[in-house]
Amino acid sequence: MEQKKLAYETDSKCLSWYDLNYLLTSLKQDHSFLKEAYSQSLIQAIKRVILAYKHFFRRVKLRKNPGYPKFKSRKARRQSFVVPQFFDVDFEANRVCLPKIGKIKAVFHRRFTGNPKECIVVSTKTGKFFICIVVEDGKQPPRKRLITSEGSVGIDVGLTSYATLSSGEKIKNPRPIQHGFKRLRCLHQRLSKKKKGSKNREKARYRLARYYEHVANQRIDFLQKLSTRIIRENQAIIVESLNVRGMMGNRKLARQISDAAWSKFLRMLKDKAEICGVTLIEIGRFESTSRLCSACGFKNTALQIADRAWVCPECRTHHDRDINAAQNIKMIGLRSIMTPGEPREGPVELSALAEALKQET
Repeated sequence: MEQKKLAYETDSKCLSWYDLNYLLTSLKQDHSFLKEAYSQSLIQAIKRVILAYKHFFRRVKLRKNPGYPKFKSRKARRQSFVVPQFFDVDFEANRVCLPKIGKIKAVFHRRFTGNPKECIVVSTKTGKFFICIVVEDGKQPPRKRLITSEGSVGIDVGLTSYATLSSGEKIKNPRPIQHGFKRLRCLHQRLSKKKKGSKNREKARYRLARYYEHVANQRIDFLQKLSTRIIRENQAIIVESLNVRGMMGNRKLARQISDAAWSKFLRMLKDKAEICGVTLIEIGRFESTSRLCSACGFKNTALQIADRAWVCPECRTHHDRDINAAQNIKMIGLRSIMTPGEPREGPVELSALAEALKQET
């Protein structure tokens, strides 16, 4: 990436994939350590650079925040490289054979069938290595399930309750960072007091990295179990698209929002919905889901953030803020799609959906 940037600044020339490959051959003559790495893995790194610039120029054309490609720090939490071919997996001997590395003892999560396309080797700060294998099994994605009002659910995510379902269920926020904050602060203080370059500092760094990994594993375990349960129990899932990066600008809530990992949760729902044939609907982030009465449609413009419950002045219905928002998310999502088996011209009426929700309750 440095050579590509330098060529553009000096000669106004944009190096292509072929130019970078030719340059890699000359770099191997000057830097002998490049010969120790697998050549196809180095080419894959070049492809990542080309892909990063391609996405950058695409975002510029769309007038979005482009985000110029950056160097990956050698101190990053995870390091990885790609092996696109000539690797072998032996389930009987529990071995994975990688080019220029040889046979490696491995513990397999499960056996797979199909044609292995590539594998990605990932290392963590705690010295653990993981191998992710991409397999082409030839299976077609399942057909989408029939969408009904009873088999659909609206989800409103938050900080007090991690997720509130339109059925009225509230799922508690585990807050892994908050529960381990004292321990993390203690480990950070111990690390700062150690002499740089000493063995004791490396031991303190390892303890800190291991606890961060423990917190991350707690969060991922909660998100995996929650997303799997929601996918299995529903035919359609309706969520609200969130501007998480904009929310992180609030310095008082940034740590809690980061700890909640809403983007990762929504990404898990999207991936698992495609695998299981479940419909996932995202509604606009500017919909008035909290202020709109799910019973009569009245919009309460005087509602404040601190108000966790309110009474509709029109129909006198008592609303829990989160449950009301989840029910409105469900109604807006169902209104945006066609009724299964019955073509229609316009959207489903809000009153009809409200009546259906009343019957479910």
